[in-house]
Amino acid sequence: MLHSANDTTNEETLPINQPLDSSSPNKYFGANAASGMAVHDDCKLKFLELKAKRTYRFIVYKIEEKQKQVVVEKVGEPTQSYEDFTASLPADECRYAVYDFDFVTEENCQKSRIFFIAWSPDTARVRSKMIYASSKDRFKRELDGIQVELQATDPTEVGLDVIRSRAS
Repeated sequence: MLHSANDTTNEETLPINQPLDSSSPNKYFGANAASGMAVHDDCKLKFLELKAKRTYRFIVYKIEEKQKQVVVEKVGEPTQSYEDFTASLPADECRYAVYDFDFVTEENCQKSRIFFIAWSPDTARVRSKMIYASSKDRFKRELDGIQVELQATDPTEVGLDVIRSRAS
């Protein structure tokens, strides 16, 4: 694994052909990488409330590495703005997020799109980026009703203009 001069992570690497066993600290980087990451029930419940009841404007999820599970970190009230949502994404840590975006079409119809955002800033730890990337698809499958997916590494990639253009 290549590291830059200022990379201070202390990550263990395994030879490519070495089988992974359940005692390995890197077991969730195996063939089915996402299988080692559980999803807390609250993640699905809050998402269903956002989707069906519109109880929340957004949900920010984080991976608790020690418990090896995805948990709800923050929910946004329906009155909160898109700026409130983007302010909830840490500058140097990965997160998953769901945002319920309301908009009006050219035909003057009120519509809504549920966005799934994989937030992986360039300044995040390499290990964190790997864990989030390898767990994303399994986690997203738990959230039935995602309409648009975005992968973002800096704030410009989740700007309101990007959301608007992807919504229609």
